[in-house]
Formats: sequence, structure tokens, C-alpha cells
Amino acid sequence: MSEQATEHASVTRFRAELAKRGGTGRIVVLPDSVHTAQLAADALGCEVGAIANSLLFTVPTEEGDGEPLLLLTSGSHRVDTAKVAAELGIGALKRAKPEFVRRHTGQVIGGVSPFDHPAPVRTYLDPWLRQYDVIWAAAGHPAAVFSSTYEELQRMTGAEELEVA
Repeated sequence: MSEQATEHASVTRFRAELAKRGGTGRIVVLPDSVHTAQLAADALGCEVGAIANSLLFTVPTEEGDGEPLLLLTSGSHRVDTAKVAAELGIGALKRAKPEFVRRHTGQVIGGVSPFDHPAPVRTYLDPWLRQYDVIWAAAGHPAAVFSSTYEELQRMTGAEELEVA
């Protein structure tokens, strides 16, 4: 049986979107879900800073539910939400709840990929990731990651650079 025939449907969808966007990296499905950047780094044999965490936040809106905002940040950084909100000129930035993440990305927390969402999500990229030749990000499932370069990830996502820490 082929690898694609046995992989999770969300990884198969992501694989197709990666190819469509011209991604050149490889997808790795790890044996167990990697719940932290450190666990992912340990499994991949890379520095934790080379893990691009996909963190979805809610930007409050007058309409109620809020607008999604995705930060692709180095695994060695903690997002300074006050700094990011001030830099973007928005009132607040709140961690998205699981149901909000699923609705706006089609994926679950821990497996949110930088793209392949039901609708475009405003995305920012941590320039700290530039220092790594290879970076790794989630591939649509908590146990799946893909390799990329900073430039390729920026091209595929259309993300603007933003200092997050």
C-alpha cells in the first residue's frame, strides 16, 4: 500500500496544496503527535528555533466573532501579544479557541499549517526563522510536518515579516 493511501486525509490535502504552491520540501509524518516545538525538534534532529509554529489568534471585531490572524513564529520565541497588537495597530490579540481554529483553518491546534485553509488568513512571518537553512512547519495534522526555506515559506504564504518576540 502506498504512503499516500494510508496517510490522514488532512495530510493528503496539504500535500496537494504544497505541490500546487510549488513547495519543494518533504512531508514527514512522525510516529507520535508532537505537541511542542521542542518535541518536534527532537524528533527531526534540528534546533527548536527551526520549528515554525503556526499560531492562530483572534483579532476582536465589532461584528462579534473576530478575525483570524496567523503568526508563523520560531519555536524558540514566545509571542508578545501586546507588542504585536501595537505594531499592527489593533486593540488586542487573543489566543484562538479550538473551535475558532478549526473553523478558520480546517485543522486542529497542533496541526495548523501555514496555508491550505478554507479562506485566506492574514499571516505574518517571524524573521528570526531566516537564520535556518531548513525550517519545519505543521502539514495539516498534529503528527505531520514539512520542510521549507524561509523564502519559500514566505512566497507560499504571502506573509509579511513581523517581529513577534
